[in-house]
Amino acid sequence: MRIIVILAVLTGVTGSPSVTIRPGADSVDTTAHPNSVPETAEETEIDGQDVLVDKEAEEDVMATGELNPNHYPARRAAKVVQHYLSTRYGSPYRLFGLHNVHSGNAEDVADAGRKYQLEISVQEIISNTTETCSAEVLFPKGGPPQVQVSCEELLKINTIAQEEALYQQYKMNQNLQSAQNLPDSYGHIEPDQKPLWHLGIVASSFVMLNESTENTLYNMAQVANITQLATENDQLKFDCHVLLHEMVSQDIIHWKLLFTWSPPEGVKVLQMEQLPHCHECEKPPSTN
Repeated sequence: MRIIVILAVLTGVTGSPSVTIRPGADSVDTTAHPNSVPETAEETEIDGQDVLVDKEAEEDVMATGELNPNHYPARRAAKVVQHYLSTRYGSPYRLFGLHNVHSGNAEDVADAGRKYQLEISVQEIISNTTETCSAEVLFPKGGPPQVQVSCEELLKINTIAQEEALYQQYKMNQNLQSAQNLPDSYGHIEPDQKPLWHLGIVASSFVMLNESTENTLYNMAQVANITQLATENDQLKFDCHVLLHEMVSQDIIHWKLLFTWSPPEGVKVLQMEQLPHCHECEKPPSTN
């Protein structure tokens, strides 16, 4: 009996600890899975660009079956729907934001990838109109996500008059439009520069949609600069340098875009080029 007691004590001392010491607020938990996600996420949103604040508890990103709508697997797939809507229907007066995730389901599709079925609320930011939409997102084993979504009411919002007025203003103005640091270090954007900021958001959605995977969460951080270029056709042309925030890795990624816009044709990205990582560049003032 004495031997058994001694062995039990030694096992309790040398076995794996059952108490986890949580790092401080400024520390990084290096033991966590790189794709682990918080139990819940608080979210603030400006012009459709949201910032998530992590909570405790974790869930693996590759979960299947019914998903917790507050966990990253569902929210990452839902964010892709936002980027998709922006690339198809976004304009200087129509911006889409992810408002809420109501339900989600994930399944492996043989030889195709993983498919997410989602019920989400999407908000058109400028008109402050929200609609519940059904969406399907397929993350293939190679290539960008494939999205199908039904948001009929949001797409009925009529912005033709505002877009045509802005188009004529930019088309007829002898001085080509340009702007830098949208938003600035205080998060401010001049009212007459907001259409350029919105155009930058829509154009950057093409990059974020193309680059999105199950392991990423992209957000627009800043339009570093945007310049209207001279053109002889009906399409307005813009050269743009945007900063994207990849919220999982916390990387700020620089992209150079060349795109066109007109009310009938919408935004069309002609060229996308990722710029070399700049170790000396400062992080933008906000990622809103």
